[in-house]
Amino acid sequence: MILVIKPQTTEAALEHMIQEIEHTGLHTHLSKGEEVTIVGLVGDKTKIDLTAIEANPIVEKIIPVTESYKLANKKFHPEPTTFAVKDTLIGPDTMTIMSGPCAVESEEQLLCIARAVKAQGATILRGGAYKPRTSPYSFQGLEEEGLRYMKAASQETGLATICEVTSAHAVESAYKYVDMLQIGARNMQNFELLKEVGKTGMPVLLKRGLSATIDEWLNAAEYIMSSGSSKVALCERGIRTYETATRNTLDLSAVCVLKERTHLPVIVDPSHATGVRAFVEPLSAAAIACGADGLMIEVHNDPAHALSDGPQSLDFDQFASVMEHLKPYIALSGRTLG
Repeated sequence: MILVIKPQTTEAALEHMIQEIEHTGLHTHLSKGEEVTIVGLVGDKTKIDLTAIEANPIVEKIIPVTESYKLANKKFHPEPTTFAVKDTLIGPDTMTIMSGPCAVESEEQLLCIARAVKAQGATILRGGAYKPRTSPYSFQGLEEEGLRYMKAASQETGLATICEVTSAHAVESAYKYVDMLQIGARNMQNFELLKEVGKTGMPVLLKRGLSATIDEWLNAAEYIMSSGSSKVALCERGIRTYETATRNTLDLSAVCVLKERTHLPVIVDPSHATGVRAFVEPLSAAAIACGADGLMIEVHNDPAHALSDGPQSLDFDQFASVMEHLKPYIALSGRTLG
């Protein structure tokens, strides 16, 4: 439920009403836009007297919210969200580039890649220290050792860092080393993990599950937000369909749908979506045209010998070429790299 507040309402009157509502046990979410102020109510609405709320002189109207997700809902927060990850702003005015290897393999490798991606405009270094793989015999990541390399790369280059976490233990470790946590597709509905990540209050990138609907995805974001973190970005990385020409099917229509339903930033990962490096550039351009707030692109110093996802990783020259070709699209979108 949303309460639309009348213009010229005093801060004192608004605060008094909020205190009365929260006294009933409900939670409130205040959103002040340039023209409209709204108060979202989260919790058991039977605890409040709707007649009294309607009669309150500062309430212009009450709007019911039928979706199960509230905090992630655009109705609760009409203005698009912008938040900082170290010195990087993710939001409607910037095109955030997150780049780096699928898996951290060594400190030397990561530093080499960090320098290269920063030179081309990336502001967030991605790198996997915990790798949930389909096969138990595949490389599983360097874990805390890899996290230490991420911190070292950040200190040298100034890049913000993001790493996937797969357990409460991984969250506890990553909290000490990186600037943003990532929930991978396989864990999108690992609700206990979502709660743990939310409790940190850190920025979070939530990838879409392999077969998740958009409503399921937004409800997963709600778990994180209701646990304490308001800094959530959604990442479209392809869904599983009957098509086998690409690794997954990149659902760019999801970007358009999300822009209608949520205030949260949307990132697109064309690397994992297709599994083919040749498709990264055209789909990145298409994602920008659809309104994406950022891209996650895998880059490796030696893709042919990468320990994870080599076929979709760009080498340094390829990444430089892609970034150069994307500049006109970024400019047309009215955004700047950052």
